[in-house]
Amino acid sequence: MTFYGPDGAQLASTDPEVAQAILGEVERLNSKLQLIASENFASPAVMAATGSVMTNKYAEGYPGRRYYGGCQQVDIVENLAIERAKALFGAEYANVQPHSGATANLAAYFAVADHGDTILAMSLPHGGHLTHGSKVSFSGKWFDIVAYGVREDDHLIDMDQVRDLALEHRPKIILAGASAYPRVIDFAGFRAIADEVGATFIADVAHYIGLIAGGAYPSPVPYADITTFTTHKVLRGPRGGMILAKADLGPKIDKAVFPMVQGGPMMHSIAAKAVALKEASTPAFRQYAGQVVANARALAGHLADGGLRLISGGTDSHKILADVTVMGLTGKEAEARLDAAGVVLNKNAIPYDQNPPAVASGIRLGTAAETTAGMREPEMARVAELLLRGLEAELGSRAADAVRTEVADLVGKFPAYPQATPNATA
Repeated sequence: MTFYGPDGAQLASTDPEVAQAILGEVERLNSKLQLIASENFASPAVMAATGSVMTNKYAEGYPGRRYYGGCQQVDIVENLAIERAKALFGAEYANVQPHSGATANLAAYFAVADHGDTILAMSLPHGGHLTHGSKVSFSGKWFDIVAYGVREDDHLIDMDQVRDLALEHRPKIILAGASAYPRVIDFAGFRAIADEVGATFIADVAHYIGLIAGGAYPSPVPYADITTFTTHKVLRGPRGGMILAKADLGPKIDKAVFPMVQGGPMMHSIAAKAVALKEASTPAFRQYAGQVVANARALAGHLADGGLRLISGGTDSHKILADVTVMGLTGKEAEARLDAAGVVLNKNAIPYDQNPPAVASGIRLGTAAETTAGMREPEMARVAELLLRGLEAELGSRAADAVRTEVADLVGKFPAYPQATPNATA
């Protein structure tokens, strides 16, 4: 098959520059190690739905109560996505329309809080997310943010600090979730603190939701009033967001998503979300989720043995956060060296970082994508070896070239999309 969708010949003829860039991306995925923790390889079925005629339909509103005619088929796919999400996660309510995790969070906040209300959330430098209170995000501009963090000695969330801050500030919302926290989050503990101060408990599990779907990470759904997440990370769906909640909050969330935050939903993405949710409900996906964590733990162990300092000492999830200053590098330098060696990941701040975020002292990596490609624990030993050698190899050196060649050889045995041919012309 080619990798343009159902009419690749037409795309190649109409816009050869875009067509070539798409093939270039396939070649990149099939020749470099993809270790960015927030990325994965969606299935051909998910991508087929994303590229379908559902992209044409305007469908403001919700199934059975649209502002446009001709919504019979999109109602079917949205209802499928809603029911599959509720069944998979044991939720009372689901909204599958958010275009992204950011808009899902925005809608969730305004469903239960007002401009200027206090939100207690995880500090971005300690592993939180931009939409959890960063001053460059709507969250930090529109709400009064109080931040909790991790302990300096073990880098685990300080639940005593969370409780103390909650009692002091009486936030409207207590938010759990992170973009760079590799350990299990104590959702029951957050629930207890929220109840003590009368706060709404929101869990943003964008990073963990695929593991939760596969039973490899604890679910916040029994504890949280609202659960938000993206669909394109470990869950292996299209780019987009979703909200789960207690049934009584459903009407408020519906209004916050539409018409407050968004207009017409992206029905092609919702169709693809439905497909991804069906895939995630299978025994094969459950096995996959467990393997993602097993691979991450194996990779973390090998990296620690190789001299990297792991933040929190390891991982309970798909992601690893490591301090590279022990190798005399900044995160920025480490990312550049590894990219030149064919290993793709991102620089990342670590707790109590002495470098600015654009430089950072750490790297963040994850195992979701390469586990999708078929790698297992034996390959993780090889990945760790190549990564450590890549960190040591200066830019432009023969050592970097050698690592890149060996990376390509390894990835060639586990291509992201073996059915795609990089040299195809149609």
